[in-house]
Amino acid sequence: MDETGVLSLLEELSILLEDSKPVFGKNNLRQVDIAAAFEIMDEIRDTFPAEFSQARQIVRERQSLLDDAEAEANRMIEDARSQAITIASEQEIVRISQQQADTILADARELERQTRAGAEDYADEVFGHVEQSLDTLLSNVRRCRDRLNATSATLVR
Repeated sequence: MDETGVLSLLEELSILLEDSKPVFGKNNLRQVDIAAAFEIMDEIRDTFPAEFSQARQIVRERQSLLDDAEAEANRMIEDARSQAITIASEQEIVRISQQQADTILADARELERQTRAGAEDYADEVFGHVEQSLDTLLSNVRRCRDRLNATSATLVR
């Protein structure tokens, strides 16, 4: 379930609380179907392990991209060195090969840097969404607990 699913469940919980009947003579107290409320809260709890798993998968994919970029860079470096050794018969050819190897190496390092930055930005964005979802859920849970505690305190009096 994605972020909208969690928000949908929270909205469902809010509607359940808002649509509940007030206690006779006390508009701030409500009669809530506790089983329905707990069912919604259980669905929300079940959602988060999937989101955490998704975040871990993104981190693994990011590392895989970085590893692939590094392997490609190493392969390119080896290719450049191989080519330089193969055509080292004349000094001008060796000089040109070294320039090409340096260009390839610089390009490979730039590709690795760009890939790493892109993967880190993507992971940060996903973690930001997960953090925002958790903050929203936590805020809603606190609000529901506050209402529940206020209701309990009023009933106890």
